[in-house]
Amino acid sequence: MQLTFDADVERFRAEFAAFLDANLPSEAETGERAYSSAHVPEWARRWQRLLFDSGWLLPGNPPEFGGRNASILEQYVHLEELDRRRIYHSFNPQGLGIIAASLLSFGSEEQKRRWAVPILRVEITAALGMSEPGAGSDLASLRTRAVLDGDHFVVNGQKIWTSGAHDADVLLTFVRTDPDAPKHKGISVLLIPTDTPGVTRRPFGSLIDRDDVDFNEVFFDDVRVPAENLVGALNNGWHVANGSLGHERTLLWLSFALRLEELARDFRPVDALDRDAYARLVMDAQALRLLGSAALARAARGEQDVAALSVLKLLGSEAVQKASEQAMESAGVAALEHPGMTAPYAHLNLEAFSAGWFERYARSFAGTIAGGTSEIQRTIVAERVLGLPRS
Repeated sequence: MQLTFDADVERFRAEFAAFLDANLPSEAETGERAYSSAHVPEWARRWQRLLFDSGWLLPGNPPEFGGRNASILEQYVHLEELDRRRIYHSFNPQGLGIIAASLLSFGSEEQKRRWAVPILRVEITAALGMSEPGAGSDLASLRTRAVLDGDHFVVNGQKIWTSGAHDADVLLTFVRTDPDAPKHKGISVLLIPTDTPGVTRRPFGSLIDRDDVDFNEVFFDDVRVPAENLVGALNNGWHVANGSLGHERTLLWLSFALRLEELARDFRPVDALDRDAYARLVMDAQALRLLGSAALARAARGEQDVAALSVLKLLGSEAVQKASEQAMESAGVAALEHPGMTAPYAHLNLEAFSAGWFERYARSFAGTIAGGTSEIQRTIVAERVLGLPRS
């Protein structure tokens, strides 16, 4: 097994690292922060456009879409270099990683030009309208309706947990267009501009985000959407959904591995329980790296292994959650205090994070939900790895 990269991949890494060293925005330029996952400060828009124009935004894309036809291994080291410097390449991650990617996979040439390129160049921002009340993990149970009326669809229904919708310019929205079809069929996908009459967005906070509001309820009341905004074929939205989430999952395990390694760097055990937790954290990080490397090698050979990605997502997200919980327990009441209050908890590098340990622990639950819940991943593993019968 070779756990290093070939010379051409390392040359690619060196070229990107040199670009970052020469072009990173200064600290003075980056003063304005983002307030939601679809709010992009002006400096960040300039940064993303520079990445796009230089072919470093999504290097796996062709040049006209912000890339340079990079291999999966080159895409991997691209993400590593961004993380090494703690850099975002986009403050509209769902727009970049899911919506634009879905348009490039399933959209028409006109949709790529009209919607995908402006999203990639952050001339507009996008949000993902999937989840509904009663249709979260089970997306196929969605009830938002779209009825074709001449050259428009008329949309009625509701979405929830729609991150950044109040700041987004367009929603990639999953709707039911054939109510008589089986629930995994009869679904279609529409691009709905958020300024369309009848679209109402209601942002709401959460336990850990009362100030920086991201979640939204979105209501559609007789919203008329041009038929040309249909993405993919009519009633083929389930295929688009699988592709949309697939874009998110391919290298998702890397983010969990990097978070585990960060936790390992900043958690200094002082007693037997801490040492046991630390050893488990290090082993989980190493296991995730090795399993991920094997999956990466298969992807580089052009092989698809959905079950392996489910194993990696399950292991990574739950390991981060367990490690964050142990760190919070070790910190005791300090976990509820401001990160600057470190004494007498010197074994936890609380100042290493902009957020306290409790916030990190609370946020870890998103990892076991977004991109497919742990329960869904276990079902996939049971059926595709263990060969158990469908329930």
